[in-house]
Amino acid sequence: MSEPTIPMEEEPSDRLGLLAGVVAGVLALGAVAFGVRSSVNGAAERLTTPEAEKPKVAIADQAEVAYCTPRFKEVLERVLHSCGLAGEEARRGCKPADVKTFASIDDQDFNELFTPLRERGGVVLFDNASEELDEAAKKLLEEKWFARKGARYFFVVARASKTGTQAKNRALSHRRANSVFYHLKEVSQDPEIDRKVGLLWLGNEFAQLSKDYCGWQTSRPEEKCDDESINRSAFVSWVDCRL
Repeated sequence: MSEPTIPMEEEPSDRLGLLAGVVAGVLALGAVAFGVRSSVNGAAERLTTPEAEKPKVAIADQAEVAYCTPRFKEVLERVLHSCGLAGEEARRGCKPADVKTFASIDDQDFNELFTPLRERGGVVLFDNASEELDEAAKKLLEEKWFARKGARYFFVVARASKTGTQAKNRALSHRRANSVFYHLKEVSQDPEIDRKVGLLWLGNEFAQLSKDYCGWQTSRPEEKCDDESINRSAFVSWVDCRL
């Protein structure tokens, strides 16, 4: 009769190995559970705040400059909507009645829109009763047009001086605005220019400039400038504000 087998006592090293295996298994299970929980929590957060899922991309805002104040944007938006520049329609433009009636903008408001653009814009000057662009005027126009810097709208605001009747000066300022537009169209060869250039012709009845604007960049810096000559003009500038 054989002797009963006596189980051998486990060595300490064996027990340690077994314990280590158990601990490793528990840790692995905990890691899986934590990962699942994190994934669920992340999905819930994306559902409640979907914008958090968007990549954080640094965007250099070149369209906002110092003069884009809330007041400036308010006046700008009124002009854009009243003159057909904010939608998809082609160039329409504004005459004095449009600006005053549809935009509810008085002379001060209107000039306030453009006053901050002193360093950005320029003033194209014309001979008395003429809409012809001289070489200096063409040069200034091209300089301002090709200095776009990502802006969306290019404004052309044509005027006429107080000399002559209201009707004739309104028509004259319209022809001056068109002279600027057609020259820009020729030199730019831009098929979408109609949606970029806003024409406003104000005659001599609305938003006349004071001789303070003689200090702006003009196409005739060598000539004497006064209240009459500064209004035989077309103000031009890109507008950099985003609405």
